Amino acid sequence: MNVLFVHQNFPGQYRELFQWLVAQGDHRVVFLTQRRDAPKVEGAEIVIYAAHHKAAKDAYPLSSYWEDCCGNGYGAALACEKLRREGFRPDVILGHVGWGELTFVKEVWPDVPVLGFFEYYFLAEGGSVGFDPEFPAGPQTRYTMHARNAVNFANLETVDLGHSPTLWQRNTFPESFHRKLYVCHDGIRTDRLTPDPAAQVGLGRLERPLTREDEVFTYIARNMEPVRGFHVFMRALPHILEARPKARAVIIGGNGSSYGRPSEAPGGYRAEMEREVGDRVDWSRVHFVGRVPYASYRQIVQVSRCHVYLTVPFVLSWSLLEAMAMGATVVASDVAPVREAVEHGRTGLLVDFFQPEALARQVAEVLARPDDFAHLGQAARDFVVETHDFRTRTLPVHLGRINSLLPPSRRIAPR
Repeated sequence: MNVLFVHQNFPGQYRELFQWLVAQGDHRVVFLTQRRDAPKVEGAEIVIYAAHHKAAKDAYPLSSYWEDCCGNGYGAALACEKLRREGFRPDVILGHVGWGELTFVKEVWPDVPVLGFFEYYFLAEGGSVGFDPEFPAGPQTRYTMHARNAVNFANLETVDLGHSPTLWQRNTFPESFHRKLYVCHDGIRTDRLTPDPAAQVGLGRLERPLTREDEVFTYIARNMEPVRGFHVFMRALPHILEARPKARAVIIGGNGSSYGRPSEAPGGYRAEMEREVGDRVDWSRVHFVGRVPYASYRQIVQVSRCHVYLTVPFVLSWSLLEAMAMGATVVASDVAPVREAVEHGRTGLLVDFFQPEALARQVAEVLARPDDFAHLGQAARDFVVETHDFRTRTLPVHLGRINSLLPPSRRIAPR
């Protein structure tokens, strides 16, 4: 069985499926990516490709995204042609459609089935754009958003089958897409992500490690930015620290921008919000740890007494489901994609995205009375194990869908 993965940022959403296929030992697995620092993986081939073209800075705004996606797609196609000349022919191709990388793969292998990851349909209303009045959409935004969907429309015809990780994400797409899309999450390794009452986290400026006995609350995002509610968290911070004099905030995330416009302020959104809350915060109890190794991230969540997850209506973060798998008591923003995972009072607590003081009150209450909320963490873990566990729930679904595209002699045996 030959499998080709295509994702510009190896391994992306294919982390678990890729590792599982490689571990079987009887498949040839090739991963095509733009990530030049992608690590070598024993039993797999990592092939680096470059975009063939990038839109100029002064490119027409309505078509510049499509221009970039075409450059990605043609660069990926040229890499596929090289693989074909070297004798490689995949039995199935799995890839993310969002950056155009799959657009031309059928020109290289017309008869090879393609299963595409449809993450998000760009919405002018009802999604991340225009949700927060502090960051209003411009008069041209609806046109720009719809123009960006050209890559989604093109790839709907490229793929033989597609999938989305959550119902909300699937439903951002028009109904005409739904006939080709199934809903199944990438999968959470709940066997590895478990509660650990003995977990410890050492921080440089502290004399002893933090444990579950400390009043630790956490916030995690790939980058600290408004789409993930960083500004809301920072405005809640003074109130939490004032209410709980022994509490400590541990904040994981970079200082760049993954979604939306970057901050125009020197130092990015972090510096902007630090200046806003200023001397109302006891900064000796606030720990920005940046992006940390996965093992450290896991230990930080395991010592957290309260985990804060904030987002506008947008793609649901793995970090939420992983924190739930580790039994965290979650306080999250009450928006549609979050409600698929967090039911208020059962698997977590929901607060209005626009009310930082309400967020602060809820977090302070959890910090003050952890035993009264411990059942939420257990219920959260039970929910993720039952619905999102990679080995028992999502892997069988994905294998079934992949095998539906293959002849019986080439199907992947579940193990």
